[in-house]
Amino acid sequence: QIQLMESGGGSVESGGSLRVSCQATGYRFSLDLMAWFRQSPGKEREWVATVGRGGKARYADAVKDRFRLSHGDVRNSMYLQLNGLKPEDTAIYYCAARTEYLGTYGPEIGSASTYPSWGPGTQVTVSS
Repeated sequence: QIQLMESGGGSVESGGSLRVSCQATGYRFSLDLMAWFRQSPGKEREWVATVGRGGKARYADAVKDRFRLSHGDVRNSMYLQLNGLKPEDTAIYYCAARTEYLGTYGPEIGSASTYPSWGPGTQVTVSS
């Protein structure tokens, strides 16, 4: 069974930077997709970014000019570099993963239902 664990996060002032990381364990092959979602109090969980096994990343419009998603050095790991942080970026950031080949970078990659495996989340807080 795949387990995901996020690390990093924390508190920063507006305009600052943070990095959050995710490591998947319990799966001997490369995951098809790894993704980040976030959720703020009172809001629905929203998609942030996805990276495929080949390293191609896609981003939500709200973050595409500020965040960068990359695979880590260890198989089935990734990190999300958050630059130019704004108070509206404050949320719990969740790592998600999919083993089965999806075959598209269409709208499905932004849906939580595409990812069967989830981490517990890490808090990112941005103060103004």
